[in-house]
Amino acid sequence: MKRTILLSALLLSQFGTSQLLKTDGKKIVNDKGENIQLRGLGLGGWMLQEGYMLKTADFAGPQFKIKEKIAELIGEEGMNEFYKAYLKNGITKQDIDFLAKSGFNSIRLPMHYNLYTLPIEKESVKGQNTWLEEGFKMTDDLLKWCKENKIYLILDLHAAPGGQGNDANISDNDKSKPSLWESEANQKKTISLWKKLAERYKNEAWIGGYDLINEPNINFTGKNPNGTDEMSNAPLWKLQKEITEAIRQVDKKHIIFLEGNGWGNNYSGLIPIWDNNMAFSFHKYWNYNNKETIQFALDLREKHNMPIWLGETGENSNVWFTELIQLLDKHNIGYAFWPMKKIDNIAGVTNVKITPEYEKLLNYWKNGGEKPSKEFATKALMKIADNYKFSNVEIKNDVIDAMFRQTKDDSTKPFKNHKIPGKIMAKDYDLGKIGAAYEDKDFINLWVSDASKRSEWNSGNQLRNDGVDIYQSKDNQYYVGKTESGEWLQYTISSNAGKAYNFDVQYSSENEAKIRIEDASGKLLKNISLNSTGGKENWKTVSTKGINLQKGENKIRIYFENNGVNLNYFELK
Repeated sequence: MKRTILLSALLLSQFGTSQLLKTDGKKIVNDKGENIQLRGLGLGGWMLQEGYMLKTADFAGPQFKIKEKIAELIGEEGMNEFYKAYLKNGITKQDIDFLAKSGFNSIRLPMHYNLYTLPIEKESVKGQNTWLEEGFKMTDDLLKWCKENKIYLILDLHAAPGGQGNDANISDNDKSKPSLWESEANQKKTISLWKKLAERYKNEAWIGGYDLINEPNINFTGKNPNGTDEMSNAPLWKLQKEITEAIRQVDKKHIIFLEGNGWGNNYSGLIPIWDNNMAFSFHKYWNYNNKETIQFALDLREKHNMPIWLGETGENSNVWFTELIQLLDKHNIGYAFWPMKKIDNIAGVTNVKITPEYEKLLNYWKNGGEKPSKEFATKALMKIADNYKFSNVEIKNDVIDAMFRQTKDDSTKPFKNHKIPGKIMAKDYDLGKIGAAYEDKDFINLWVSDASKRSEWNSGNQLRNDGVDIYQSKDNQYYVGKTESGEWLQYTISSNAGKAYNFDVQYSSENEAKIRIEDASGKLLKNISLNSTGGKENWKTVSTKGINLQKGENKIRIYFENNGVNLNYFELK
């Protein structure tokens, strides 16, 4: 009895505040039995890069090809120095502090196996596993920062030895070498890696679980190369079962997340469930946010009495994010959005700023021409690595607002503190839902058979992730463009007195047009006619008098009554 008490005390001390996750039927709970809805973010682009994250997708998608392009310019040693800085800056304690403060309670870590162990072809002894300290140290540090913020860390094998599918970008798959499915040695290395990780983290309460194989996409017997029509999936279930058995030899506590074929969503041929502490991880991109699109996952949960987790989603508009989270909240489904950082990005919680020098490298890699010098390329790449520091990224407050406040709150908030008299830039319209802070006709990205329903939402791809189209002008200013009849923008402004103001608006339009100014209650403040300026960046200013505002806060809306008006700013004076 005394030994049992001492062991219990030891476990409690190891698990601190007693928050270890486990499954309880269809729910994920902590060890107090409280339901835990994982609200997470995936650290995509850190341990593993995909070409689109670095804007190299047109000529280098998988990470090994990106490294080849970099080495071509600055040599192997220079490339290694770049990646050393890139990994050091990519995720730090500041990043995790920021995510926790924003409202996230979990993190999904997409791991590249080559940070933890050598590829099979580089092992000096066949079948041997050489362990590399780099990946484990990075994971240790990340876990420490998560524990300090009381948020869960879910380990995700994003790039398995050999690559787990035909989509080479997501798993750094070099198709000149044996894949995970073609090589028993790669499968054994995968199993050994998971056992090593489980042994290391078995007593860590803030490890949320083990996501065994990210987005398998392979045709074992089907015709679709990515496994979407696969009916058997026998090798996939066999390997995940073998990984589970290896983990359970050393860790019987942590949740194991299973992913299906076809990028995580094909669960055909699933064998009888082999463990009592597992959950399904499905992925969701570019479709509608309704029950029908997640019904297959709900059915899995019901049939197997196991939790489901949306392990990866994102790459869409704020409207889509808000609607999706509301859907997931309704069905008690946790999630992890994707990704944390990428270059020149509006759809994530942060943006890594691109530089003209890096754009020159991209242009050379894509189109050829004069080769940049080694010195120039080194400086350009090291500057990009420096831009990955949290202190240098751009925080996307509109995305965070959409993911958290807007899911439960229909009100609007000022994007900036607008005081008048003063000038207000068109891009600085209020934070809030579509229909409350703005109205726009293209506001989500849908991958559906009817191409007319596909939209890139902010077609200017600048600054904000709403439906409003924001463009960068030739003089590096920003304006709202591609406006359509019926669209509008709302601005919260503070007036130091109740009075009638003069209203100047700088605009461009290729045709005659009209806008009208109303307050948020619908009261008309002014109709304004706009003459053609002869081009989308030929700016003119029109002035009108008698915009009556009250002292204190005012919410005014600018309505577009014609297509094609570009709005730069307005000024009340």
